[in-house]
Amino acid sequence: MDAYLSTVYEPECEYVDGEIVERNCGEVEHAATQGALAASLFPRRRELGIHVFMALRMRVSETRNRVPDITVTTQKGKGRILREAPFLCIEVLSPEDRASRMQEKIDDYLAFGVGYVWVANPRTRRGYVYTVEGMREAKDGVLRTANPEIALSLKEVV
Repeated sequence: MDAYLSTVYEPECEYVDGEIVERNCGEVEHAATQGALAASLFPRRRELGIHVFMALRMRVSETRNRVPDITVTTQKGKGRILREAPFLCIEVLSPEDRASRMQEKIDDYLAFGVGYVWVANPRTRRGYVYTVEGMREAKDGVLRTANPEIALSLKEVV
């Protein structure tokens, strides 16, 4: 874990149970969607009382560090990596993403205490919201949270 934390990866990698795991990113569609979602949230950060980070390392357990495409917190982070559960993690699907690997990441986020996980599919412009209560498809492509209330339309952003 120490070697992982002291190494810079391009693009950023995750650390899962002793292994370095590459993330699927760097494609035009993925990067454009990630940028558009972050650009929609960032100008509203003061109004909503949030902090927006792209590709921030997050320690979800003693043996796992995850790197969401976008992380939203309600508290300013401390240190080099996030060790407290954020309010929201956003993942943008790439063509190479497998459902089982994405579900494992979502499970890690929720077990860590993340309030909301959004999964955005740029090809279909469909989105999914995960909480400890379960998963639901975003109606009309609008991803939502509560407290603070955030609503983003994939059809308008992507």
